[in-house]
Amino acid sequence: MKILFVHQNFPGQFRYSASALAADSRNQVVALSINPPAYPTPGVTIVSYKPRRNSSKDIHPLAADFETKVIRGEAAAGAAIELRKKGFSPDIIIAHPGWGEHMFLKDIWPKARVLLFLEFFYRAEGYDYAFDPEFSSDSLQGRTRLRAKNANLLTGFDVMDWGYSPTQWQKSSLPARFHDHVSVIFDGIDTAFITPDAEAVFELPDGRSVRQGDEVLTFVNRNMEPYRGFHIFMRALPAIQKARPNAVTLIVGGEEVSYGAKPAEGGGWKDVMLKEVGDKLDLSRIVFLGRIPYPAYRQVLRVSRAHAYLTYPFVLSWSMLESMAAENLVIASATPPVTEVIRTGENGILVDFFDVGDWARKIARALEKPQDYTDMRRKARADILAKYDLQTICLPEQLKLIRRVAAM
Repeated sequence: MKILFVHQNFPGQFRYSASALAADSRNQVVALSINPPAYPTPGVTIVSYKPRRNSSKDIHPLAADFETKVIRGEAAAGAAIELRKKGFSPDIIIAHPGWGEHMFLKDIWPKARVLLFLEFFYRAEGYDYAFDPEFSSDSLQGRTRLRAKNANLLTGFDVMDWGYSPTQWQKSSLPARFHDHVSVIFDGIDTAFITPDAEAVFELPDGRSVRQGDEVLTFVNRNMEPYRGFHIFMRALPAIQKARPNAVTLIVGGEEVSYGAKPAEGGGWKDVMLKEVGDKLDLSRIVFLGRIPYPAYRQVLRVSRAHAYLTYPFVLSWSMLESMAAENLVIASATPPVTEVIRTGENGILVDFFDVGDWARKIARALEKPQDYTDMRRKARADILAKYDLQTICLPEQLKLIRRVAAM
């Protein structure tokens, strides 16, 4: 089988499926990517593409996003044409449509089947839009921007033969008329790598160490930003530190913006929140680790006594499920799609996203009495093994779907 993966940051969500398919000598696996691979993918031929022009300066604001996607789609199509000239003709194209690279590939290979990874479709009600009144409010301008932003995704629905989403709630964001052609398969958690370890030790940048059993609170996200509740978490920390004077907080994440907007005053959200609450905090007990290697990240999860995860109603982070796989006690926002995974009092604790006081109380209690949550921790890992395990659940389902769509 000839397979083409398309992702601007390959392998992205295709890391394990691409590797598994490439390991089969009967397959030829090629990937289109604008950036160098973040992880090695043996057996996959990487073909890069670069946009030939920048976005227009004077284009209508509502058309700007779509133009950017068209430019990327054009660049990917150019690379695809060169592949076709060399005789490559995929049986199936597996693409993330979020950046537009999928847009013209069906025109180059009309007989290829197209499988799309459908992460999210923007909605004006019930999802991330205007969820947090501190940073956004409902308006006609905002709604029209969302509708225009979806234009690129709609081109994907037109060319796809099938799609898949990570969670039922994320699938629910898609237009209902396409639901019959969308499966729900999570990306998969490597539970053979992410495991609990009673002897775990994590060395801090200043030479200190924390270990499993210490009073450690963790917070992890790609970037520290409101979409992932960084502002709420930081506002809860003064009360948490007051209640638990020996607690150490480890924060993993960059200072850029993955979702939403940058602070109006400039800088990053870390700077904004330290300016707001920094004088109420003992900063010697808060360690901002930045982005760290995956093995180090695993150790952070292993030494954690309580893990806070917050998100707007948006895409679910791998880190929440990985923390559960490490038998961590996850205290999470009662927002979808979190509530699809966590059942409060059974495999974790749910808290109203905006209730700073309740975050402080629930986290402080978890740090004070870890023995009260032993069953929840074990149930959390058991649920990940049963429903989200990479090797036994998710990857087999992904590969089965790929083969089925390729044979349509």
